[in-house]
Amino acid sequence: MNSSSSSLRQPNFIFELHHKRASYITKMFSRPLSSVFRQAARPAPTLASKFSYPRITPLAARFLSTETKAAIDKAVGSAPVVLFMKGTPETPQCGFSRASIQILGLQGVDPAKFTAFNVLEDEALRAGIKEYSEWPTIPQLYVEKEFVGGCDILVAMHQNGELAKMLEEKKVLIPAESEAPAS
Repeated sequence: MNSSSSSLRQPNFIFELHHKRASYITKMFSRPLSSVFRQAARPAPTLASKFSYPRITPLAARFLSTETKAAIDKAVGSAPVVLFMKGTPETPQCGFSRASIQILGLQGVDPAKFTAFNVLEDEALRAGIKEYSEWPTIPQLYVEKEFVGGCDILVAMHQNGELAKMLEEKKVLIPAESEAPAS
């Protein structure tokens, strides 16, 4: 009787052990697989989505005052290359402003054709420039009164050579030694 009862128990024990192992393996792999499936179902980011920001709609806009718009127009036209940034070129107050200044320096922008405005000194300028350009971030670069973009756009243009080409076409770079006027 003992031998028959132990032989009856053995298949149940093996079944229970196998069932526990299968349950553990299922639990172990189900979470990573479900996250893989969730990630696979997400749309892949495109290059356009990296650089596109939601535009400010007319309902969300705070409409610039005439004075603020005139002041920004004057600032944008004050030099061929204008950067609205946090801090100053000598002491940038954020990493993106620092990166923008470094890129302009690497490109060889002529300091005589460049000016920067510290948006931290004037809250109306800080909010107004975002509405003026319909661009949500600072820093913002303007070349010959044309909005170029923020730091992310500058980095991309610097890396693909578009920024160097544009700055050269606009003649805002430091003249080469052979092109420098004789004193």
